[in-house]
Amino acid sequence: MNFIENETAQKLRGGYYTPPDLAAFLAQWVKEITPKRVLEPSCGDGVFFDALAQVQGFQKASILGFELEADEAAKAQARAIAVGLTATTVCTTDFLQWALDHINDNSTRFDAIVGNPPFVRYQYLPEPFQLCAELIFKELNLPFTKHTNAWVSFILASMALLRQGGRLAMVVPAEIIHVTHAQSLRSYLGRECSRLVIIDPEELWFSDTLQGAVILLAEKKYSEAEKGEGLGIYPVKGREFLRLNPSTVFNAPQSINGKTVQGKWTRALLDLETRSLFDELEQHDEVYRFKDIAKVDVGIVTGANKFFLVPDDVVRNFQLEKWAHPMFGRSEHCPGIIYDDRQHAANAAKGNPTNFLWFCENSGEIDAALSAYIELGKRQNLHTRYKCRVRSPWYTVPSVYSTEVGMLKRSHNTPRLILNRIGAYTTDTAYRIRTRDVSAEKLVTCFVNPITALSAELEGRHYGGGVLELIPSEIERLIVPLPKTVNIDLAALDEDIRNLSTSQVLTRQGTVVLGAMGLSPTKQECVIEGWRKLKDRRHRTSSEASVEAN
Repeated sequence: MNFIENETAQKLRGGYYTPPDLAAFLAQWVKEITPKRVLEPSCGDGVFFDALAQVQGFQKASILGFELEADEAAKAQARAIAVGLTATTVCTTDFLQWALDHINDNSTRFDAIVGNPPFVRYQYLPEPFQLCAELIFKELNLPFTKHTNAWVSFILASMALLRQGGRLAMVVPAEIIHVTHAQSLRSYLGRECSRLVIIDPEELWFSDTLQGAVILLAEKKYSEAEKGEGLGIYPVKGREFLRLNPSTVFNAPQSINGKTVQGKWTRALLDLETRSLFDELEQHDEVYRFKDIAKVDVGIVTGANKFFLVPDDVVRNFQLEKWAHPMFGRSEHCPGIIYDDRQHAANAAKGNPTNFLWFCENSGEIDAALSAYIELGKRQNLHTRYKCRVRSPWYTVPSVYSTEVGMLKRSHNTPRLILNRIGAYTTDTAYRIRTRDVSAEKLVTCFVNPITALSAELEGRHYGGGVLELIPSEIERLIVPLPKTVNIDLAALDEDIRNLSTSQVLTRQGTVVLGAMGLSPTKQECVIEGWRKLKDRRHRTSSEASVEAN
């Protein structure tokens, strides 16, 4: 978990400024409709003002900018005047509050909106800004979640202030395509826009952050009766696309609507053949939704993992043997799909925290050794942490049980289920899985296959660094083939996963699992290519890193 005190000032204000060439591209696109009123809701030091000034026609446009940092706002105002945008006003006011005051005023509508909204988690926003962010959702009758980010509210408010037929062009986080907290935004854009285009780069545009970014080009409907075309995704490599006419780029991708964009937009990254095959396999008699064959629950929530999850030497030094139980919770703890005594011993030999300390009330009296350890925790103020202080006593962890199957919350290439042969406990870095009408061994082995791997890419989310994460509701939507005639050697598969590449394992498992369903080698390869495309996109690196690597 990240805490606000650990974040930089730049990250807390979302201050990552747009490269000038990207800003110029966005300015050229919105200029095509000859806008007279322009909004820049988070103008920073005025990068977009330079871009607008480079395009003939904006000199007479009325431009309104917002920037909370007074020094940055002064720079932006001076910059606008210096480049000839004399009808520009920069306000040191919270844009979301201003938007709430004007959102129902039809006379306050803009022809074009450009910018790069702040990337700031809701939990890091000061309370007044949190309230405004939430009220934007309420004003637009959209479901709200506190897991959201400031950029979502900024785009919602901006789109609401855009006139019919107007254009919005913004640099936004790549997670707009897949994160759950942006679903309200995706739905709203789908209803309000005649056409949406995402320009999706292979590399990172911001070298000082792992956050991937894309360009969002949105054209608002001319009337409520107009039927929207849907979403088009335009993949790019490098900056070559900036030489093209922005209108050419906007019109190039085929728009996709319906099922493909009702939820996450990740499906739109696949070609028609792969999407159609995936839909076909979803309906196969031997393919199941995860929620129909297993139950997902989060792991144990301790509130202080370093205190409750410890290596053997801590157990020995504090004489805590009778309170110690085996546990795993990281990918390096589980390199295969079997967690047994051998793997547990190997982890312990490396000094990993393989022990879960469970101080339950019926496990024995509190002796001198345990008292000393509890006092150590109190000196570290662990008893004041929220999850600990709401318990009595603070060191008794609730909901402690193990399951025969576990699943790590995050993965690099593709998620795996873990057969938990020794009843080890798992913290909330993993999930506890209970099977329904299927053996644990069959579920664990059949889970490793191309179609489930592709399903995980479509349902999951990723952030900086390209690690795939799945929450319980996303796991429940995964599709898993369980052929009646399949026979997989669990131990052999475990060795393959430890020693072969993920691509090699999925290819082998495709032959075994999907082949048992009658799927041809050609179609198996189509599914693997779909998975590989989304996995490679998730692992994107910065252009600078690519140059250095070569």
